[in-house]
Amino acid sequence: MRADDVLQHLTTPLAAPVYPLRPTRFTDREYFNVVYRTDPDALRAVVPEPLEVTEPLVRFEVMKMGEVDGYGPYVESGQAIQVEHEGERGEYLHAMYLDNSAATLAGRELSAYPKVLGTPALRVDQGALVGTLDRGTERVATATMAYEWEPLDRDSALAEITVPTFMVKLVPDLRTQRHLVADLVRTEITDVTVKSAWTGPARLQLFAHALAPMADLPVLEVVRASHIVTDLTLAPVCTVHDYLADGASA
Repeated sequence: MRADDVLQHLTTPLAAPVYPLRPTRFTDREYFNVVYRTDPDALRAVVPEPLEVTEPLVRFEVMKMGEVDGYGPYVESGQAIQVEHEGERGEYLHAMYLDNSAATLAGRELSAYPKVLGTPALRVDQGALVGTLDRGTERVATATMAYEWEPLDRDSALAEITVPTFMVKLVPDLRTQRHLVADLVRTEITDVTVKSAWTGPARLQLFAHALAPMADLPVLEVVRASHIVTDLTLAPVCTVHDYLADGASA
């Protein structure tokens, strides 16, 4: 392979593309969300400036992807923290765990999603919607909600899943051990169809794990829960803050 042929590729391995380079369309994307109140000091310790913590609220989510262009079905779980940036309310993605390696790599490389491999699951068990996350053989989180307990207003469901999302994008320079890129980026969900939406009583348990420290943001009170099925598209990310340009240490 010639040197100029190498530059025709945007990811490795060169002989086997890992993910498509285009916006991703999700069909029958199923959300199980549990919003809970946590320790404000714990949030301030993990939310990067210039984002601001407005209320000590975290959204634990399990998402079952029914069909995804280029990836197929998979399951994902994570934590999103309620924040504000320059007067705009949104969420900071704190952690995400997936059972699909291609989606994990694409999320990290093409965007800035803090994705790592894990084993999330979403199922119905004797009238309860059950969302779980395991790291290896150890349980990290268990959430339950009464299944299709009460209809949720479609506008409320739409507002819950289309809030702006903020993430940190870091690209290291291996030669200097410094940053090539250090950005705060923003994205949002577009072209959304809410197919069904429900709410109901819910509970959430988080278990301490060194490599999946969700329990560092403890559950003090469950505020609300939802179960939403949608079709949607993920928009590309855009930079809203350059940590290197503002003089932050690289």
